Amino acid sequence: MIVYTYSEARQKLATLLEQAVKEGEVKIRRKDGQTFVIRPEARTESPLDVEGIDLGITADEIVEFIREGRRTVYTTEPPTDLDSA
Repeated sequence: MIVYTYSEARQKLATLLEQAVKEGEVKIRRKDGQTFVIRPEARTESPLDVEGIDLGITADEIVEFIREGRRTVYTTEPPTDLDSA
């Protein structure tokens, strides 16, 4: 773990924060010897929680699009059980 002096921490704050993300935490030591730990706060929201967009279509239309995509389309006659024997 990297220990920064107070002066270094002031001058290199962005670097210190990036280091805390990579390493989990960094320490800052003052002239009087007191030490502080900086660590990133755990995320509370899900990375999958994204803002929606208005496509101008209804939920029923979305369901129909999904159903359409799942339909099987045969270019010839559908296979029968006799074809596999």
